[in-house]
Amino acid sequence: MNLSTQIQLSGTYLKNNGIENAEAAVVLGTGLNKLLKYINIRQTIPYSDIPHFPEATVEFHKGNLIYGQIGKTSVLVMQGRFHYYEGYTMQQITFPIRVMKALGVKSLFLSNAAGGMNPEYKKSDLVLIKDHINLQPESPLCGINDPESGKRFVDMSCPYDKFLSEKLKAESRKQGISVKEGTYVAVSGPNLEARAEYHYLRNIGADMVGMSTVPEVIVANEIGLPCAAVSVITDECDPDHLQPADINDIIATAKQADEKLSPLFAGIIGRQDK
Repeated sequence: MNLSTQIQLSGTYLKNNGIENAEAAVVLGTGLNKLLKYINIRQTIPYSDIPHFPEATVEFHKGNLIYGQIGKTSVLVMQGRFHYYEGYTMQQITFPIRVMKALGVKSLFLSNAAGGMNPEYKKSDLVLIKDHINLQPESPLCGINDPESGKRFVDMSCPYDKFLSEKLKAESRKQGISVKEGTYVAVSGPNLEARAEYHYLRNIGADMVGMSTVPEVIVANEIGLPCAAVSVITDECDPDHLQPADINDIIATAKQADEKLSPLFAGIIGRQDK
């Protein structure tokens, strides 16, 4: 079964379950769930119920597709995403992005938990991604090209939409929320980095490191879906003063930062109609 047919089947299932006319979409990263309290939720569908959707296997990713409204804006929220380290192909990881576009989504907001390598970053900082470096082992565009999806050779000179990014910065100023900017590097994981790897990643121009987001952004650019992304700094990765990582501390820091990130996303999405 080709990709277009799979997208159609997933979209038909979701429409039959009351999901239609979504204007914005959000992908929630590790430990980031407080956006839900800003949503008038109409429908919650487990990924396992949606034809051709993978299932989230990471314990901190709930695995639900949520549909509702923030203000007058209808929104789709991925409560948990998929990662290369879970054993999924890049096509599976990015499949939901294609489905959301097929459902009419016009703007995509992504979040993730990341290790901060820039010495100016502190735990719980929010960092708007201005560019990225892809060190994951393959692209989601590899394989037979489907002309219905987009061009074979996708331009990535400006992967993060300037208009949406500027709106995020404006909303942060309006709410008094500090947001920094930086370059994100995507690695395969799931292990964290060695000291020498942090040195290397910093030397090639990265400010923060994570295991997601970039495949989704590549596909969003392929299919013409404007996107913006914010990293939550959950640990400080100074290789000269490196401490062992504690996943419980990372999740706790993500939840703390989510007190700033969720109202930021809710504010910009709720003003989409203005």
